Amino acid sequence: MPAVSEAAPLGLLQLVLWSAVLAAAVACTVFVVRHHLETPDGDSPDLLFWDLFGGAAVIAPALLIPAVTSPPAGLAMVAVAVLSGVAAYRGSPAVLSWYETRRRRRMDGPLCRAAAVVHEEILGRWARYELDPALTISYPDLTDVARPETAAFVKALREAETLKTAWDSGYPHAVDRLGRALERAESAAGVPAGLRP
Repeated sequence: MPAVSEAAPLGLLQLVLWSAVLAAAVACTVFVVRHHLETPDGDSPDLLFWDLFGGAAVIAPALLIPAVTSPPAGLAMVAVAVLSGVAAYRGSPAVLSWYETRRRRRMDGPLCRAAAVVHEEILGRWARYELDPALTISYPDLTDVARPETAAFVKALREAETLKTAWDSGYPHAVDRLGRALERAESAAGVPAGLRP
């Protein structure tokens, strides 16, 4: 194999390619190792070993081949490895947090969408007591926040609205609590079971 310094354009291209491979391998290894160290699971030691082994299988040749052909290129590759490792280590918490948020949204998405439908139904049911004059006159306690049951409903409504805007995994549970709070407020106001949907 010709030395990196023998043919300047090809040598420079080889150095750039090895640098890219090395930087990607080091960064991926750091991300995956930090992910497995932060994730509690039963196979973590085994997964950690294979992640380190796979990373080393790419990193070692990417360091050694240029170092054998040209010692200055080897030093440059060590610098690339150290810089990419430090950058990946410092940036991995933000990337892992973004990844976890994305994964959680993908997992919780169907539950949150179903909860949003139920949430709208509960809001529509409660709005009847505020917008229908006959129901407002018949059941004034449902619009009176001085009543403990109505105040609890409004508190549950505020919590559900906050979690809905954040698309939080606790949103479906908040909607369940909201439904139960409305049922308790309706019972306390004396709404007959036949008027409740």
